[in-house]
Amino acid sequence: MAPAITGFDYRRVPVADGVSLNVAVAGSGPAIVLLHGFPQTHLMWRHVAADLAADHTVICPDLRGYGASDKPAETGPAVYAKRTMAADVVTLARALGHERFALAGHDRGALVAFRAGLDHPAAITHLACLDVLPTLDMWEVMHGVTAAVGFHLYLMAQPPGLPEQMIAASADAFFGHFLDGWTGDPQAIPADVRAAYLDACRAAVPSIVADYRASAGIDVDHDRADRDAGNRLRMPVTVLQQDWGAALGYDAAALWRAWASDLRHATVTCGHFMAEEAPADIAKALRDLLTR
Repeated sequence: MAPAITGFDYRRVPVADGVSLNVAVAGSGPAIVLLHGFPQTHLMWRHVAADLAADHTVICPDLRGYGASDKPAETGPAVYAKRTMAADVVTLARALGHERFALAGHDRGALVAFRAGLDHPAAITHLACLDVLPTLDMWEVMHGVTAAVGFHLYLMAQPPGLPEQMIAASADAFFGHFLDGWTGDPQAIPADVRAAYLDACRAAVPSIVADYRASAGIDVDHDRADRDAGNRLRMPVTVLQQDWGAALGYDAAALWRAWASDLRHATVTCGHFMAEEAPADIAKALRDLLTR
C-alpha cells in the first residue's frame, strides 16, 4: 500500500471534464491548499500538513498529471498549462466549500500557485512559493554553462516523442537523480516515500513532460502578457528559496518584487526539498504568512 498522510481523509474530486484530482484533507478552520513539486506527490507535505491541520483546513492534492490524479492523454499546450492547473485548484477548493483560501506551492506547484494568484486574486488570500522563480524570469536568467543545472528543463521542452522515449527508458534513474541530488538530507525522504515518488513518476512520464513543455511555451506567453500589462500579485506573498541567485548571478528578491508588492523573501540553508528537510521552519513561515 502506498504511503499516506496520517490522519487525512482521501477522496477524488472532479475539477474539469474528464479530470479528477486525488486529494488529502484534514483539519478545520481557514483553508490552505498545499501543492507539491517535481518529482513528488502530495506526500511531500506530510509533516507540514499535519502541523497546519491543528487549526486550518489543509488540502493536499496531486496536481493533474501527477500522483494518483488523472492524466489527460491529450498533451496539447493548454492541457498542462499552469493556467489550466491553477483553475483545477480553484475548482477543487470550491468543491470542498472554500471560495477563498491560502495557497502554498513548491517547485512545479509554486508555478501553479503563482498563476493562480494572478488569475484568481479574489480567491487567493495569501500566497507562498518555495524554490522557484516565475517561469518567464527563470528562462531569462538561465544562460551559458550555468544553465546545465537545469538540463531537464531543456530536455522536456523538446517536441513530443524523444523526451518521453528517453525518460521512460530509464525512468527510475532519471527521477531518482533529482530526488538524490537535490536534497541536503537524504534521510528526509525515507525509502517508502522515495519508492512511492518513483512509482508515481514512472506511470506519468508523458504528463510530466507535457507539464514542463508547457513551461517553455504557453506559460511563458501568459507570464509575458501579465508583465506587459503590469499585472501583479495583490495578496501577501512569501518566497523561500535556496540561494540560486548567488550561484547563477541574479537578484532573486528583485525579480520577485517586480511581481509582488507585499513580499517577504528569504533564502534557506537546506536543500530543495525543504518541506521534508526542514518542515518545522516551513510550517512556521506559512503560519507567519497567514497572520499578515
